[in-house]
Amino acid sequence: MSTKQKLFSHFQSKNMKLPNRVVMAPMTRNFSPNNVPGNDVVSYYRRRAQGGVGLIITEGTCVNHIASNCYPNVPYIHGEESITGWRNVVDAVHDVGGQIAAQLWHVGAVRKMGMPPNPEVNGYGPSGMNVPGKQNREIMTLQDIDLVINAFVEAAITARSIGFDAIELHGAHGYLLDQFFWSGTNQRNDKYAGSIEKRCEFAAEIIRLIRLELGSDYPIILRWSQWKMQNYEAKLAHNPKELEAFLTPLVTAGIDIFHCSQRRFWEPEFEKSHLNLAGWVKKISSKPTITVGSIGLDADFISNPGQRGFSEAEPASLNELLTRLDNDEFDLIAVGRALISNPNWVKHIQNNEDQKIKSFKKEHLRQLI
Repeated sequence: MSTKQKLFSHFQSKNMKLPNRVVMAPMTRNFSPNNVPGNDVVSYYRRRAQGGVGLIITEGTCVNHIASNCYPNVPYIHGEESITGWRNVVDAVHDVGGQIAAQLWHVGAVRKMGMPPNPEVNGYGPSGMNVPGKQNREIMTLQDIDLVINAFVEAAITARSIGFDAIELHGAHGYLLDQFFWSGTNQRNDKYAGSIEKRCEFAAEIIRLIRLELGSDYPIILRWSQWKMQNYEAKLAHNPKELEAFLTPLVTAGIDIFHCSQRRFWEPEFEKSHLNLAGWVKKISSKPTITVGSIGLDADFISNPGQRGFSEAEPASLNELLTRLDNDEFDLIAVGRALISNPNWVKHIQNNEDQKIKSFKKEHLRQLI
């Protein structure tokens, strides 16, 4: 089997079957006025499904909690109009043979007073911290925790009722679930803090209750990262032993697939091994993994000052990615910016039409191509 054959082979796990190994990465685009995905958003997702993406993961969609959002024009997964909008998206994707998962999101203490849509509402976090050592948000009470857990469960039930093929919990990049995972922002003195296993309890409770409601056959994905927006060098697990301690309670709770966010997929996660984060997670957990991080482009999404990346990037070789996929380092690949500029990216790759693949430019983020 050649490398490209593996990319376009079927993926089969316990409760998910996909026609190929390409996932559309979740990307916040701010194109949902009044938090409702409209017809332009419907067309945006339909085009990627028509372009051959095996699984679309939506942009983050906010659960029903007063402080879940801090950005303008992002979609909700509660309220009649928002639910209708998402149902239109799901129907459009299914009509062209695609599959789609809803990413469920709470921004946590990234939010601060003055942010939309409710400027008078402060952010909430496990210890009221957006960055370590600086408490300037609401410290979540046990009642707050219960409300947010219930909001995630409600969102998962809603997603299934709409027709989504799976859900993904956003546990990465310094948002709420990740703020519980990260010792720097979780300084509580109850069952949700302490060891890395205990810091997983908040997410594990969400997963267990969703699993109880949706049963064993409904796919649950967790997106997580070592890095945070607040600190690119942060790590939850510094070695394989700590990574196992992190993963075990989440697997036990019921996660099916781990979506392992790196800024650069080719970077090894630990010393003395070539495996990236998704590779290590698969090796330790035996669960399928999705790798992500600047796939198909020559500059990473969040570049260092003075570097390219967010503003522009050129198409790049997939050789190393495909070799790693052939070696079963991970199971699926998530493509972000390359799919923004190229709705038919998957078909172009499959048909050896590299000359048709366009560069990524920042202005593409302001368009629903």
